Amino acid sequence: MRPAIRRSDSRRSGTRGFPRRSRPDRGRRWAAVLGVGALVVTGGGLLAGPAQASATASVAVDFPTHCIPPAIAGIPPIDGTTSAEITVDNAAPKVGDTVTVTYTVVEPAASNPVDLALPADIMTPTGKVTVGGAQTAAVTVAGPKKNGPVPGKGAFPSFSMTGTFTVTAPGEITLSPGDYNIHTSYIMELDTPCTVTDPPAPVSQTIIATDGGGQVNERAIQLGTASGAAGDQVTVTGSKFTAGASVTLAGRAGDAQTGDTATVTADGSGAFTGQLTVNDPATTGVVAYEGAGWDAAKGAGPQAYTVTGGGGEIPDGSQRLTSSVRAGTLSMAQAGDSVALSAVDFGQGGASTGALQTVTVQDFRGGPAGWSLTGKVTDFKGPGGAAIGASALGWSPACATKSGSPSTCAAGSEGTVGSAGATLASTPDGAFTGGEFTVDAQLSLDVPAYTAPGAYAGVLTLTLT
Repeated sequence: MRPAIRRSDSRRSGTRGFPRRSRPDRGRRWAAVLGVGALVVTGGGLLAGPAQASATASVAVDFPTHCIPPAIAGIPPIDGTTSAEITVDNAAPKVGDTVTVTYTVVEPAASNPVDLALPADIMTPTGKVTVGGAQTAAVTVAGPKKNGPVPGKGAFPSFSMTGTFTVTAPGEITLSPGDYNIHTSYIMELDTPCTVTDPPAPVSQTIIATDGGGQVNERAIQLGTASGAAGDQVTVTGSKFTAGASVTLAGRAGDAQTGDTATVTADGSGAFTGQLTVNDPATTGVVAYEGAGWDAAKGAGPQAYTVTGGGGEIPDGSQRLTSSVRAGTLSMAQAGDSVALSAVDFGQGGASTGALQTVTVQDFRGGPAGWSLTGKVTDFKGPGGAAIGASALGWSPACATKSGSPSTCAAGSEGTVGSAGATLASTPDGAFTGGEFTVDAQLSLDVPAYTAPGAYAGVLTLTLT
């Protein structure tokens, strides 16, 4: 008996979370339950004057989101519906006032997609809030590295992010959630960027600004990213500074300036783009200013910025060495593609036995996802239309783990293979998985006593996921 072995190698990238169903707008709900999703930009028109405008209460808004987990995690993109809300500390500011915005993900686009539980205080969220209407801006927001534990397949924990902007024009100002990133510091430093699927996201908050009557500092800066490891550079873009002025870029830790500074020169329109290396782990924001020291009248910011870990200043006489490890794939290889089972006698029947060609599984993804190797078999076709049913084939699996592998291979249960299939071997999800494994099995085909003489063949298909 010769069961041909056919391989189906599907590169596992993990188990995706289930997107939730869209629901009608929930109105003025303000909740503390937050999660993973993404937001984007929207604009509003400038009204003729405050008399024609009216501030609106903050509302939670729903929109589709697309989140991309780190490639090393082996998890596919997660698409679902996110609910988010923007609130402010002052819904009726004057021109020149600083407004603090808080951006909260009220309900996540998906739950934890794997069985692996995540510990507390490993997630640092950062993002953008889009300002539209009477003035336009992208406000950088950041949240603390604080979250509750997340059980396997459980809901993501709540988080919110805050930032500030200066009101520069009277009228209606709209606020919409923007793209954001979730940085995790667990085993390694990883990022999960989330974006709105079909921008822009709806307006969550509208405020009305009145003319303050004084001269307004319209200098503004935007950051290329709201977080990074110590030693990373952040791109700072400025506008409406004095043409040709020397501008200092600096980190801030609360109200104090850090030692991280850089200098750029504004062009003829007062704009600039510069790079600031952020080393101080206490950094909470970035500012830019003209002159010898920080002056709110000649500066912009702070824009929120968070140091997520690693790096630091290099002492004199030292050198920082960096390296990287590239994630690989999940794959398998077979020692052969056919097995000759032993013959049985007509009239006696019994077990037609043999050994599966050894399968080598290599899991070089380096993420939290395990794998499963399953098999199913067709009926064994013989002469003149005779057949032995697929349910007659059984196996006794075995699996060995190569020394040093993070995961441990578990053999499937002894029993029937059949057309429905059975598990040959597997490894579980875990904090860190991978390795190299060899999988074998003893095969036994139960041949009825008076099966027609001749050769019989079936196909055993193995699938790795």
